[in-house]
Amino acid sequence: MPYMPTFVAPARFNDAAAALEQVKSIYQGGLAHLRESMLRFVAGEALPGRVRACYPFVRVHTHTVSRHTPPANAGLSYGFVAGPGRYETTLTRPDLFSRYYLDQFRLLLENHQVEIEVGTSTQPIPIHFSFAENDHIEGTMSEERRALMRDVFDLPDLGVMDDGIANGTYEAQAGEAQPLSLFTAARVDYSLHRLRHYTGTAPEWFQNFVLFTNYQFYIDEFVRLGHEAMADEKSEYVAFIEPGNVITRRRGLAAGASTGYGGLLDGSQGTAPPRLPQMPAYHLVREDCSGISMVNIGVGPANAKTITDHIAVLRPHAWMMLGHCAGLRNAQQLGDYVLAHAYVREDHVLDEELPLWVPIPALSEIQLALEKAVADVTRYTGPDLKKIMRTGTVASTDNRNWELLPGNQPQRRFSQSRAVALDMESATIAANGFRFRVPYGTLLCVSDKPLHGEIKLPGMANHFYRERVEQHLRIGMRAIDILREQGSTRLHSRKLRSFAEVAFQ
Repeated sequence: MPYMPTFVAPARFNDAAAALEQVKSIYQGGLAHLRESMLRFVAGEALPGRVRACYPFVRVHTHTVSRHTPPANAGLSYGFVAGPGRYETTLTRPDLFSRYYLDQFRLLLENHQVEIEVGTSTQPIPIHFSFAENDHIEGTMSEERRALMRDVFDLPDLGVMDDGIANGTYEAQAGEAQPLSLFTAARVDYSLHRLRHYTGTAPEWFQNFVLFTNYQFYIDEFVRLGHEAMADEKSEYVAFIEPGNVITRRRGLAAGASTGYGGLLDGSQGTAPPRLPQMPAYHLVREDCSGISMVNIGVGPANAKTITDHIAVLRPHAWMMLGHCAGLRNAQQLGDYVLAHAYVREDHVLDEELPLWVPIPALSEIQLALEKAVADVTRYTGPDLKKIMRTGTVASTDNRNWELLPGNQPQRRFSQSRAVALDMESATIAANGFRFRVPYGTLLCVSDKPLHGEIKLPGMANHFYRERVEQHLRIGMRAIDILREQGSTRLHSRKLRSFAEVAFQ
């Protein structure tokens, strides 16, 4: 018989806050059971059976196609199920997702006028996902003792954490509930652990707006601006976080001040890592999580897919790519901007998950914000704006040396597609945004023109970086200000929702 915590029977709720408290109770009870059992196992104790604790679930039953949508919810593209039936999902980390869960529960209750059910699922919590941030107790065990873990605890099972729901390929078996969320609890936990590994920061610090870049120069400028904001007592940001969870608090912020982050800002200040992680992340933190996270994804579509696969579980309000590109048109100048309104996908990393015949539409909310941000920062308006920014198709390739292929085949395809710029990441980030229902956008800066003999030379490149990086980054940050002012509910467009979409945003 499994050795499990006390069973919590399913209960029905018509209050979102009470339902969330039940989720927290089930989850924390399961984690406490796993952690206590693990400590006993490490100490060499024989446990009374296979140790198991399961995730909490939330479930809703509906019996009608119609819904009772209050006027405040009328414009939302989420918060309701597709039709009559039973819908459910497993949940994890209610401490991290409390605001998100509360909002999803509230919308289900308001839109369908039925109770929601919370209980203990049959999906085990893998022991690795029960460890706290700095727990490394398994490292003290012998090799033989570690080998026994599989016989005593549930380990991560990749078979229950695929992306079938997000990809639109999942089909519920007869008698099974339909999904409420794009991601199951185990899939979310897997990505939360990957984020720590790849970015060097805890998932708790990620903000609702994310900037990606493919050059360290942008990160250097973001760090400078972050510390500048922390020196300003009137800054809208409360903290700046760097890899290793190194925390710089805003000047004048009193210890213990209410910031929406509990004791996180009063605890350990972190330690800078001896070397940067693969895709380091930096966070300008606001009290309501509507700040800015910036990630240096490096060069190439593999990293772009990897990091967006994992950040997607945090359900950000938008992500955008700021980086350098090759200009493909003779009229372009070094330093000109390109606002992507379409993408040619030759990155190949998402072909299985998102077929090439799927169009990746431009999202007007993001496009307008980026265009206005360029005008605000550069002071160019009207026809003059076209002198420094072109809207057009961006091609993304996985072949950095595409120019060297014989026969000019890539050039012909790029010309046929009317592409105006080429990089290696933008189409991947946009396509994964489409796939995971995360609003996306791209603003690139022309750094060379290989088709016209203008390649980056050291002196020219250094001058270009000094001239453009600060301005480009400020444009991206200004675009986020504009989007934040408009409100997040406008961002989650119906363009990103499928026919029978899950209820959770």
